[in-house]
Amino acid sequence: MTSQAFQRYAEQSVPRYTSYPTAPHFSDAVNADIYQSWLTRLDPELPVSLYLHVPFCRQICWYCGCNMKLASKRAPLKEYTETLKREVVTLADTLPDRMQVSHLHWGGGTPTVLDPDDFEATMTAIRERFDIAEDAELAVECDPRTLAKSMIERIGALGFTRASFGVQEFDPKVQAAINRIQPPDMVKSAVDDLRAAGISGINFDLIYGLPYQTTETLLDTIDICAEMRPNRIALFGYAHVPWMAKKQRMIDAASLPRSAGRVDQASAAAEALQRAGYVAIGLDHFALPEDDMAIALAEGTLRRNFQGYTTDNAQALLGIGATSISRTPEGFTQNISETGAWARNVEEGRLPIARGRALIGQDALRGHVIEALMCLGKVDLHAAAKKFGAPERWYASSAGVLTDLMREGLIDFVAGRLSLTEAGKPLVRVVASAFDEYLSANKARHAVAV
Repeated sequence: MTSQAFQRYAEQSVPRYTSYPTAPHFSDAVNADIYQSWLTRLDPELPVSLYLHVPFCRQICWYCGCNMKLASKRAPLKEYTETLKREVVTLADTLPDRMQVSHLHWGGGTPTVLDPDDFEATMTAIRERFDIAEDAELAVECDPRTLAKSMIERIGALGFTRASFGVQEFDPKVQAAINRIQPPDMVKSAVDDLRAAGISGINFDLIYGLPYQTTETLLDTIDICAEMRPNRIALFGYAHVPWMAKKQRMIDAASLPRSAGRVDQASAAAEALQRAGYVAIGLDHFALPEDDMAIALAEGTLRRNFQGYTTDNAQALLGIGATSISRTPEGFTQNISETGAWARNVEEGRLPIARGRALIGQDALRGHVIEALMCLGKVDLHAAAKKFGAPERWYASSAGVLTDLMREGLIDFVAGRLSLTEAGKPLVRVVASAFDEYLSANKARHAVAV
């Protein structure tokens, strides 16, 4: 494959495929009543996972595309956790029985901006209504700039097993350009304190394609991170979407690396992480060989959801909090994003659903194939057809695209078995899009492939 051809594919705008159908296809046709019916049909003998969303941060990062609010006072945070607890009760009362939880993840925003007592009270409310499995993964996203020792001690005492940091980049000029100043010593101190509190799983997030970032600054950042030895490192491409994320208007587009620079940063960083002893997982994750995620990859049980790659194999992911997304065997839902409207619905005893998407037609089949490609880099299309009761050549409409991908050397495709080549692995989102029957009609703007 020529460098020009790779660049052409790398510049394609395609979804990240953390769900299928993707979020732009959610609509208000799926409401609280439909979600309630899906919940009542869950198997009470199988575990679920919980995701709690806290849309507050102490400081605003200009690169962030998340729906968040600035937390300058304690009162709104306390009110928010009170509503979270009410939603936990409403959700639990809707389920067919008291359910076991195999994974629990606090995301945001920055969940650790909450008062430790309020955080613990919410966990108590969950334990009163759900059974937390003994080997459950309890994870929380943190910001080392605002992570207090009192919160570290509390989440350690509560049995949390994993904490995530948004490191992004250590270069001072890049940090100033994204309004996130956090020197390496600050991050190392937080990591050391977390490990001392018994939280052994540490995740770092890095970003390439940031303003004023170069391949050299990113590689320096990786060297510093490797010394701290986090269990997992995610390497994301910055998506500059100022028409959606108004905070990003503070970033000068002229300071961003061009497409060829992004590709160089991504490939050089991936090589450096593997030299440092990390296993490449899917599109953008790396893990130490002994980490559960690397083991899941080797065993073929790796999954993908709205939090990215995961070892979570629960039958459903149930979102709690404003803007959180849920997945059940029958479809997806998303909570109301505006915190006031979300709170009013919860206080009135309703599931605060804004929109969603029911799985219809070949959605489950295509979602299975896309997830297999994103996670494992290979899939047997004929076996998938048999599993979902579809014709063997169900993918006939994609035949032309697959032929082009083979010609370019991105995939091998023999007797229905499709696998990514080394050249195709960085472009897995492009390959996955060949099976997205809604993409051509999708008016949403997505991030570039690399």
